[in-house]
Amino acid sequence: MDSKYKGSFVALITPFANGKIDEASFQKFIEWQISQGTNGLVPCGTTGESPTLSHSEHERLIDLTVEVSNGRIPVMAGTGSNSTEEAINLTKYAKKAGADSALIVMPYYNKPTQEGMYAHFEAINNAVDLPLFIYNIPGRSVIDMSVSTMVKLAKLTNIVGVKDASNDPIRPTLLRNALNGNNFIQFSGEDPSQLPFMASGGDGIISVTGNVAPNLMSEFHQLWSSNKLDEARTLQEKLMPLHMSLFVETSPAPVKYAASIRGISSSELRLPLVELNNTTKNIVELALKDLKLSKIEI
Repeated sequence: MDSKYKGSFVALITPFANGKIDEASFQKFIEWQISQGTNGLVPCGTTGESPTLSHSEHERLIDLTVEVSNGRIPVMAGTGSNSTEEAINLTKYAKKAGADSALIVMPYYNKPTQEGMYAHFEAINNAVDLPLFIYNIPGRSVIDMSVSTMVKLAKLTNIVGVKDASNDPIRPTLLRNALNGNNFIQFSGEDPSQLPFMASGGDGIISVTGNVAPNLMSEFHQLWSSNKLDEARTLQEKLMPLHMSLFVETSPAPVKYAASIRGISSSELRLPLVELNNTTKNIVELALKDLKLSKIEI
């Protein structure tokens, strides 16, 4: 396994101001993430509201992330689409921009078969020479890639890992057994279940919580890698109310509200996502308060 693909990667929010990307806030946000110990940056994922980004905005966010990171930590650019051709084009752009790897979401809405999923990723693998991560998220894409399909894809040159948001605690073990020694990288895509995922053989997380508590997420993975398991469990228990609060309504609405409380960015969203209701706001506020995550200057 490439040693840089472990620990706490953050699925970056996209700050908006009056409907446009707030580039200055985004750049400051990335710099702050690096200073807080984040291990990797993932722009243009679902948390970054990729479905409502134009192609030029998508490319610009990748450019900004690569520019600010400047090789200090890896950039895993979200380049997936339900159109294979579009995913190939976005992935080609990420490679040209200098991203270290790409995260390819399962083809949503089309509902391809297992054979179709394989063909989709195979086509991207063959078109772009860049490390590729499968993003398996049944809750958003409806389809769920089987372990056997993933094992077949792991044999391809550029398919190096997965972000697994199936919330299935035995999936990492099943995949490790099926791969029989292949150094396939497994990232969790679910903050609340990161501890059992790591215990089952995971390598890290691509986190939503890391947007607003990057130092605590980094600390969890430092404790885990140092075999300080009791301390890691205690920290995860402290983080759990925040993890849960960020998914009470559709993400990234809660995490963008949390980011606004912390002074990281505005809470502005793009339709069809809307502002949180007051009950959810209170839940998010209480979770931040319990962790003493107050307003900061970045």
